[in-house]
Amino acid sequence: MKKIKTDICVIGGGSGGLSVASGAVQMGARVVLIEKGKMGGDCLNAGCVPSKALLHAAKEGMGYADAMEHAQNTIATIAPHDSQERFESLGCTVIREHARFTSPKTVEAGDTEITARRFVIATGSRAFVPPIDGLAEVPYLTNESLWALREAPAHLLILGAGPIGMEMAQAHRRLGCEVTVIEAATALSREDPEAAAVVISAVKAEGVKIIENDKVVRVAGTQGDITLDLESGGRITGSHLLVATGRVANSENLALEKGEINRNRGGVKVDARLRTSNRRAYAIGDVVSGNLQFTHVAGYQAGVVIRSLLFGLPAKASSHHIPHATYTTPELAQVGLSEADARETYGDKLEVVRAEVSGNDRAIATNRAGDGFIKVMVVKGRPVGVTIVGPDAGELISFWGLALSANLKMSQVAGMIAPYPTLAELNKRAAGAYFTPRLFDNPKVKTVVKLVQRLLP
Repeated sequence: MKKIKTDICVIGGGSGGLSVASGAVQMGARVVLIEKGKMGGDCLNAGCVPSKALLHAAKEGMGYADAMEHAQNTIATIAPHDSQERFESLGCTVIREHARFTSPKTVEAGDTEITARRFVIATGSRAFVPPIDGLAEVPYLTNESLWALREAPAHLLILGAGPIGMEMAQAHRRLGCEVTVIEAATALSREDPEAAAVVISAVKAEGVKIIENDKVVRVAGTQGDITLDLESGGRITGSHLLVATGRVANSENLALEKGEINRNRGGVKVDARLRTSNRRAYAIGDVVSGNLQFTHVAGYQAGVVIRSLLFGLPAKASSHHIPHATYTTPELAQVGLSEADARETYGDKLEVVRAEVSGNDRAIATNRAGDGFIKVMVVKGRPVGVTIVGPDAGELISFWGLALSANLKMSQVAGMIAPYPTLAELNKRAAGAYFTPRLFDNPKVKTVVKLVQRLLP
């Protein structure tokens, strides 16, 4: 067996693993990168990238086959940046095999044993397939297999009304498919209810049928003729079935016990420094138990562990400033605490201010003014959470991620000048809403102004 000694061994070639590998090797560390599947991981090949490309294609009015080709072309354009060739050119040793720990200091990948000073587990997640009677015998789709289709489903059934389910529902409806979404709880249940209601209403208005608070208890049928039996007694028949019921960490086939690394049903257990029970091993991204499962979270956590791996700094990860977005039309984005969580945490100290998309001149000019809004949760003059629903919410939320990361005051936000006319004015308008009652409805301010006017020459 071939043996390699290295400084850092990264297991997983998705967003987080690639960020660690590229950063570490370019700063002088010896790096071995192990990936058994496609370089770029789920996000590039089956997740964020093709789904956003499909949403764009649907909005542009492409046909189904052309839309799917656009998604594949998008992947192909980005893939060289994540390729084995690029990382080998940077100086990484890339091994395309499955990795298994053989001791706290070693892993085995194919015919190679790697001994490393530090390990980073970044094996990501996969689609969770619920244990529903008959589902295993039916040709269902997941976000991984969906992209092989070239003919539009006549009637797409979607299990799950989270971000993936809602995005794919809207995209496929716009591509000419009949779409029914079944959700055991409520649609977009993890989002602010007021903002979620705006998205749900818009998706329904386009013709997507959404069934909430009802479970699928049995699945039967063959390709092109699939039947779902519901707990309520209802029955739905469609041509294709997409399972979008969440994600599960890829942590069970790494022989973690031999690496003295603890895991639970949610994935690998880590501390605030993202270090596992084996002090030599770290874990980042979707594989981490209880982690926010977003590509940009893995990238952020890669930066945190690089500080520990390369410089020995006691860097810790936090999540209060990490935004996320659902890319339906309208988009929905959140950073920090939701209104409900902020009220539970701060009680009467919380102040909620908002601005409506309908009052934004750019939204009006581009025919995108609707029921959207920005809502800012403020405590002692500083934002602690922001919800945005409306056009380009995913772009607008980045500003508030910076505000929370830098602990900015609302006065500093209000001092920002946005070009006119832009949607970014919504951010400033929300900050202005915080100061409006303090300035315009304040008797003391009016008294001072009158006094100054009498005294000024």
